[in-house]
Amino acid sequence: MRFAIVTDTSSNLPTPLLEQNSVSVIPFNYIIDGQEYTCLDTESFDGESYYAAMKAGTYVTTSQVTPQRYIDYLTPLLQQEQDILFVGMSSGISGSYASAEIAAAQLREQFPQRNIRLVDTLAASLGEGLFVLRALECRRTGMSLDETADLLLSKRQSLYQVVMVDDLMHLRRGGRVSGAKAVLGTILGVRPILKGNANGELVVCGKTRGQSAALATLARKYNELVKNPEEQTVCIAHTGCPEQAERLAEAIRQSHPPKELMVVCYEPVTGAHLGPGSVALFFEGSDGVREF
Repeated sequence: MRFAIVTDTSSNLPTPLLEQNSVSVIPFNYIIDGQEYTCLDTESFDGESYYAAMKAGTYVTTSQVTPQRYIDYLTPLLQQEQDILFVGMSSGISGSYASAEIAAAQLREQFPQRNIRLVDTLAASLGEGLFVLRALECRRTGMSLDETADLLLSKRQSLYQVVMVDDLMHLRRGGRVSGAKAVLGTILGVRPILKGNANGELVVCGKTRGQSAALATLARKYNELVKNPEEQTVCIAHTGCPEQAERLAEAIRQSHPPKELMVVCYEPVTGAHLGPGSVALFFEGSDGVREF
């Protein structure tokens, strides 16, 4: 390999795929009833039980990854004389990317002969995962580390991320809506629609009444904004609601089928902020598509 590719568990890609392609993963933590857990394997993670517990009232919190964790995971690769491409979760929704920057600055001083490039994907879950897949493709075709990092950075504004959220109370905890609006919206059955904006922040871009209408909105966004679907991998992630995810997947297959369609359960850390019953869609559109 010409360089090592490193990501974090937010990228949400199946563990066998990551292992097969020698992608190192830096794990994130989550806390339940004062007990801290580390997500080491999104493939074996029991999402059904996890999100069912959240729906029943279990409160989950998360913590920012420290610079030391990045140092601990990256140092062995540098000691093996490998250059590193780190593909990370959006700085717009987590401070963990800033920790990666602090770690990289320290490691560059310690290993001045090595090249360390960081890519803030401005994305999370399989949105971030799509950048990992593109990095793997670049490495397979012989592109250099710098060429790959620059290409990923150039593609950030063409990635579209749109999410249906089932329970406004989880958005209230994250500061996305006020407590009063969350309570009223929950009573009325409002499903907010969120998107990743140009700065990598998750913002409310619409609302619907009822689950079917929300899923239809995601499918409509895809139909309107997708570019060359037959050439790309389209991704869906859900928080414990595979039936709803499959309904969206089928709508996509019927309208503009992509080259590949990947459906996974959200890993526990980013999924904790959306809450159970959420469905997210990730695909590539034209440059600047995040504005829509």
